[in-house]
Amino acid sequence: MKFNKTIFKSGLRVITVPMPDNPSVTVLVMVEAGSKYETVKQNGISHFLEHMVFKGTPRRPKASDISRELDSLGAQYNAFTTQEFTGYYAKVASDHLDQALDVVGDMYMNPLFKETEITKEKGVIIEEIRMYNDLPQRHVHEIMSELMFGDQPAGWSVLGTEDSVRSFDRNDFIKYRKDHYVSSATTVLVAGSFDEKETIKMIEKTFVTVKNDEKRPKLAVVEDQKSPAIRTHYKETDQTYLVIATRTFAISDRRIPTMTVLTTILGGGMSSRLFSKLRDEMGICYYIRAAHDPFTDHGDLSISAGVDNARVEEAIREILKQCALLKDELVGDAELKKVKDYISGTTLLELETSESRAEYCGFQEILKQEIDTPEEFMKKVSLVTAADVRKLAREIFVNSGLNLAIIGKFKDAEVFKPYFKFD
Repeated sequence: MKFNKTIFKSGLRVITVPMPDNPSVTVLVMVEAGSKYETVKQNGISHFLEHMVFKGTPRRPKASDISRELDSLGAQYNAFTTQEFTGYYAKVASDHLDQALDVVGDMYMNPLFKETEITKEKGVIIEEIRMYNDLPQRHVHEIMSELMFGDQPAGWSVLGTEDSVRSFDRNDFIKYRKDHYVSSATTVLVAGSFDEKETIKMIEKTFVTVKNDEKRPKLAVVEDQKSPAIRTHYKETDQTYLVIATRTFAISDRRIPTMTVLTTILGGGMSSRLFSKLRDEMGICYYIRAAHDPFTDHGDLSISAGVDNARVEEAIREILKQCALLKDELVGDAELKKVKDYISGTTLLELETSESRAEYCGFQEILKQEIDTPEEFMKKVSLVTAADVRKLAREIFVNSGLNLAIIGKFKDAEVFKPYFKFD
């Protein structure tokens, strides 16, 4: 995969990813503004602001003006907010690039923040919060974040709370945007079929008024865990939803390729160890997966599952056992090759579309200011040895970083303490 990076005098970054034979093109604008940049009073404002960007600009005063224009292009469009960044995108047929760029750029640069729209959107977001709280397989991950990071931005919900959402007014959005939506924190990505020189000229014209103010930094994550931690949330459910997580490291760490291999061994695909053992052999769950989430200054490896209410202890013990096996035994050559082939194959399949390539480059640029192409990353993965995996397992699978979050018919976390640990 090829890409080019251009930095304007303002500090705004442009990344172009040519796909000459692709019929579509994706415009993605990303900014270093997410929940980790918020104060406690601002919690949820990054996500709320993302909603408000779609509510009108001076040139397109109503939300319907924006949606109608994008719909008339046959566009796929949306936005997303995470702990570290917010993104706005539109995917269109290649001959509509100029119009899609104009709309997305206008939204990003010139939101109106009408008080009437803010008031209405408060109700929308509060219902979004309630919706996700009613989805235990998602809510359990928020409980895990609270458990691991506590009362600091990394432990707060990206959506905020109902109280914080109700508190925001127009001035809050204007101030937050001024502090964070600046040129040095903004990256514009275009992936697909397009004329690169003309596109860069259009981007420069579209974003000519982006503010060149100083970016407000975020607080560093504080980690001080010393022993296994457990949190339960009682809910009448037909199965128990659990997450087991351990602390890892940031996305810039040289061990990321090894972590990718380790995570895939545990929970990548239907032939992974956890899937084979807990679902196929034990029949204890329908879904079980492992995921590594690295950020700019911290990371975590999480294993999530929905299990039979009567077999929770059995499930926890087996998950910990499978993790411990990676500490004690070297992965065999055949399994290691299979896992590397899986990573290579899924990586290529996930990058077939213009939007996936834009996101692939954007996530890396925002989080580490450099981009490994898929080929470069897979080369690093190919060099990972069984000894590397075992060494990493011994570093991360330790009691001082072990956490358990549960939603189900359990009121007392104490019942899990006797066995929730590595021997």
